[in-house]
Amino acid sequence: MATVRICVCGDEGTGKSSLITSLVKDVFVTTKIQPTLPQITIPPSIGTPENVTTTIVDTSALPQERTELNKEIRRSNVILLVYSDHYSYERVALFWMPHFRSLAVNVPVVLCANKSDLSKNTSTDQVVEDEMLPVMAEFKEIDSCIRTSAREHHNINEVFFLCQKAVTDPIAPLFDSKESTLKPACISALQRIFYLCDRDQDGYLSDKEIHVFQSKCFGKPLSDLDLTAIKSSIQKYSQDFVTDKGISQPGFIQLNKLFAEKGRHETIWLILRTFHYNESLSLQSSFLSPKFDVPANCSAELSPAGYRFFVDLFLLHDKDNDGGLSPSELSTLFTPTPGLPSQWLENGFPSCTVRNDAGYVTLQGWLAQWSMTTFLSPKTTLAYLAYFGFDSPTPSSSPHPTTSALIVTKPRKRPPRTSAGRRRLPPLPRNVLQAFILGAPNSGKSTLLHAFLSRPSSPPGAYSPTLTPSTAVNTVELPGGKQATLLLSELASHESAILANPASLDKCDILIYAYDSSDPHSFAHIPTLREKYKHLDECCPAIFVATKADRDRVMQDWDVQPEAYCEGLGVGKPLHVSVEWGSVQELFVRVAEVGLNPGSAFVKREGEEDGEGEEGWMGWWVAVGAVGVVAAAAVGMWRRMSA
Repeated sequence: MATVRICVCGDEGTGKSSLITSLVKDVFVTTKIQPTLPQITIPPSIGTPENVTTTIVDTSALPQERTELNKEIRRSNVILLVYSDHYSYERVALFWMPHFRSLAVNVPVVLCANKSDLSKNTSTDQVVEDEMLPVMAEFKEIDSCIRTSAREHHNINEVFFLCQKAVTDPIAPLFDSKESTLKPACISALQRIFYLCDRDQDGYLSDKEIHVFQSKCFGKPLSDLDLTAIKSSIQKYSQDFVTDKGISQPGFIQLNKLFAEKGRHETIWLILRTFHYNESLSLQSSFLSPKFDVPANCSAELSPAGYRFFVDLFLLHDKDNDGGLSPSELSTLFTPTPGLPSQWLENGFPSCTVRNDAGYVTLQGWLAQWSMTTFLSPKTTLAYLAYFGFDSPTPSSSPHPTTSALIVTKPRKRPPRTSAGRRRLPPLPRNVLQAFILGAPNSGKSTLLHAFLSRPSSPPGAYSPTLTPSTAVNTVELPGGKQATLLLSELASHESAILANPASLDKCDILIYAYDSSDPHSFAHIPTLREKYKHLDECCPAIFVATKADRDRVMQDWDVQPEAYCEGLGVGKPLHVSVEWGSVQELFVRVAEVGLNPGSAFVKREGEEDGEGEEGWMGWWVAVGAVGVVAAAAVGMWRRMSA
């Protein structure tokens, strides 16, 4: 907030103008001052909270000035309501507070008992208990209260500081003064902060974790004496709040409740803002969704720092060290988030990735899942990095540290118009690839997805059509030790809609045409599909796969058999695979290899020989030119020798 505008209200003679002049002059002005002072502005250089500019507006309670009073009340974002005697105190509840409500303003009110020098026989505690607390209980708009004296320059700076804090660090969103408890949204935010600071996830903030928290939030160390005092202050309420392990979560909540009760709510706000909470106690949208653009023909992947973060997150929550995250461990891991990403739920996580024998997602599956999420929806990954509390391992001037966990790949070159040009495409600069599996119903597409995740297939004769799209993700180890993350997607009922739209194929790196080698009618679906969507040949390389190779092979009911068909397209013969064979995993290695080297498997256009097209004619003319040069040189040499 750039400006705090304070409207000073109260009955005539309560000392409103004297408070303002005492603040400005830093001394009580004994000479007569004008009834209503002009507006003054205090620049942010004079120690204001949050470095805000403060505007103070004096007002008159005279009836003829009521219109101007109402205008200033509506323009303000905090009201300083001053009283100085019993009559003006009674008017607080009988006139002033109802008047504010009648104007439909929703701003905090700071209640000020001025001229304390005239009632020295009355203690501040008695004034608070007898006068201030009853009216604060009746009117929730009153944010805080204070006793002042302009003549003695008592609490002059403090009263205006309270007004500034009421705007920059409001108590209302944090604390229910009537119930004397922190509000649920505040407790929820503090619980998440505790979770993120509990680095070893033992349910306590150790002394080391508290010191890290102190430095992060307040930028200065906490002395051992201060830490002992903090522990003692909250241990008075329960012995369980502090143990040998440190401060428990309820103890941490109690500590912040004490801050609120003592009027130190700016401390709570400093903690909340350090962890990117806004005034509505939700995470800042710029923190959850930082600017991160992925240009056309590029994709997003996890950076080494991103991989390291998700590895550490997995190992931290695998409490039993069984190599898998059980449902309870997953639930704990996602505590600081809204829950599993919706994309994961739609895809049936964790069944869409690698699991152990107990059905728990493994580290390999966990990393593959996040690689897939980053590839398909980098904004989702960035949001969850924010929820999980990712901190960039290296200092950065960027206001969005979560973006350092992602990288943008180099753009892949668009396939040229001719097959010869497409086959000279360079390797794809990616580590994450997506393949669409296409084929007739019951051609074994879902079975390939199960085999990809090393899961048993359905028994023979137990065919059940796939109705919704599904994707399996896993890592593939390539020759030479390089690894790639592969997404295999079965389009199911969405197949026509996806294939009909060339833009929806932008993220597809390879097409897998699958047919059942034991079903004579299975292969016919593929040429029919290619004829219907002719742009498929130009967007992605392709592999043909003959599934169920463990069964008797039959002739396909089509004009040409699959081998001759593939030969005519200029691609390799169909790969014969069976999920009953251990060698089926070699298929996925081949898919990844083709995806990374797309020039090796682009389909040739019908009637086009290798080298034909623009690039082919260019090569032919170059060859003709070379032959001509050689012939001319030979003729020249023969003439010189003859001479």
